[in-house]
Amino acid sequence: MAHNQFELLGQRRFLPFFLVQSLGAFNDNVYRQAIIGLLFFLGVSVEERTLYTNLAPALFILPYFLFSGIAGQIAEKLEKQRLIRITTAMEIGIMSIAAVGFLLGNMPLLLVALFGTGLQSTLFGPVKYSILPSVLKPEELTGGNGLVEMGTSMSILLGMIFGGLIFVVADQAGPEAAALAIVLLAITGNLISRFVPRVEASAPDLKINWNPFPESLKALRLARRQPAVRNAILGISWFWFVGTVLTAQLPAYAELFLGGGNTLYLFCFVLFSVGTGVGSLLCEKLSRRTIEIGLVPLGAIGMTAFCADLYFAQPGPALASGLTVREFVAGGNWRIIADLTLIGLFAGLFIVPLFALVQSRTPREELSRVIAGVNIQNAFFIVVAAMLGVLLQRESLTLAGFTLPLPGLSIPELFLALAIANAAVSILIFTMVPEFFLRFLAWIYVSLFYRLRITGVEDNVPDEGPALLVCNHVSYMDPLVISAAVPRPIRFVMYYKIFRIPGMNWVFRAHRAIPIAGAKEDPAVLEAAFAEVQAALAAGELVCIFPEGALTKDGEIAPFKGGVERILAANPVPVVPMALTGLWDSMWSKRDSRLGRLRVPRRLRAAVGLVADPPVPGEAANAASLEARVRELRGDLR
Repeated sequence: MAHNQFELLGQRRFLPFFLVQSLGAFNDNVYRQAIIGLLFFLGVSVEERTLYTNLAPALFILPYFLFSGIAGQIAEKLEKQRLIRITTAMEIGIMSIAAVGFLLGNMPLLLVALFGTGLQSTLFGPVKYSILPSVLKPEELTGGNGLVEMGTSMSILLGMIFGGLIFVVADQAGPEAAALAIVLLAITGNLISRFVPRVEASAPDLKINWNPFPESLKALRLARRQPAVRNAILGISWFWFVGTVLTAQLPAYAELFLGGGNTLYLFCFVLFSVGTGVGSLLCEKLSRRTIEIGLVPLGAIGMTAFCADLYFAQPGPALASGLTVREFVAGGNWRIIADLTLIGLFAGLFIVPLFALVQSRTPREELSRVIAGVNIQNAFFIVVAAMLGVLLQRESLTLAGFTLPLPGLSIPELFLALAIANAAVSILIFTMVPEFFLRFLAWIYVSLFYRLRITGVEDNVPDEGPALLVCNHVSYMDPLVISAAVPRPIRFVMYYKIFRIPGMNWVFRAHRAIPIAGAKEDPAVLEAAFAEVQAALAAGELVCIFPEGALTKDGEIAPFKGGVERILAANPVPVVPMALTGLWDSMWSKRDSRLGRLRVPRRLRAAVGLVADPPVPGEAANAASLEARVRELRGDLR
């Protein structure tokens, strides 16, 4: 079992797939940059180069609109390793056509091949992300997605550099070198794909509808069924919107506002790409190997702050021109360097948990089609971003004789507008699904006040299916600590009077907590709680109860009550005994009076722990045996 994301790179279940997807992104960008090199090599006019730079992205992205619905169905129906081999074989054929285009200097043929690369990417896209939940454990999804995002961003960057250098280094042999490079890269990807382990089809009996339009709509509907998944997908598409607007401006920004040329533009792109890669890799460390959607608001805040700071760092045109990267750095432009890097870093923190959430909360037999819906929506956002990036910088637009006034923003002003829009969209997402922001607050609190040691959770909490978690109850913060340690969403059973506290009730509702009362207090609430617990377990969810029925008053474990037996009598699901340690000395336990709990915590960054034992069959579990097991797990630590 891997204990950090980098160990996945030494395992066959992940490494071949990682290399295949990275090589694919690398080759796509080598090809696209080599076409630009060919245009200069052939000495075509500025008008023809402009036509290509506008036509090429459209040709590449068009297949995502046309064929994503079909691609999602194919990815559900076929065994995934076979489909990866098929798509990489397609890449060999497409790049062979492109090679002929390079050798003949035939631009129409190269554009046809470019459309083909878009089609191949469309077919590969649903496999790229739907395969991960099949080969990784839930606690590995964040790290695996971080590696994939890092690999993609670095492959794009290196592909741009390599493709841009082909005609510089090879000179007159540039067409031959470009043709050879793209074909060899495609062949290498296909050879590596044969080492990807077999992953069975998620819906082998699915009947494919070859009409792309109704299937595209169906994929979009599937992607919108669950509110949390729907808004995670909106966040993913918004990430592509922000990235498109930002990176599209970098060439002109580097020249007009930073005083450099193509090499400085590439340096800016390097900063953004490296930042994204680092942020993607940081997600696993910051999330403690769980799917921590609390990182999403942190990423949104960072993207907003540093995108806005780009405006304040350089609001006007550069006073110099022709600066090299060394001269730019020596000129003390560290604020701009930091802004570009940190926008990328926080973008990585933003995107990785969103993909992990989509993968973890979407039924396995629908995931490829949901990813297809994601790709369709991403393509739409990219096109809109490209159009808005152009329109917002114009003074006016004339259509059918009518002149429409436009803002005429400068590039720094566009960055400021993007920051404001990012803040607005983020607030919209977090308002529609409060779980994102509430998890952010919980993550901040647990990270600030505790040093959490987790033992046995990865091995003993089921990756899927229903289970009942039973734990000792030490402090009011117990659910936050348990949520931070367990990668799956948990339904907590809590005392109904706390659930109804004004101002806090919406928090507990957003977390889907289940209020419960004593039999003598409110029998109706008690019966409703048991019914809700049974419904949650029947739906395959995790439910956590504190069988003591109240916070410990002396730090010791009180006798477990019989409610756990009633739950298991109706639905004998596996029971995972868990024990919290180190929280008795916290400000939220009953060791202090209410007044005492208002003071500064006794121990900042206190060492606390959560220990989980192997699941006990529901048929064999009872209150007394579970209490004894939790006591043993906790030991002498309180």
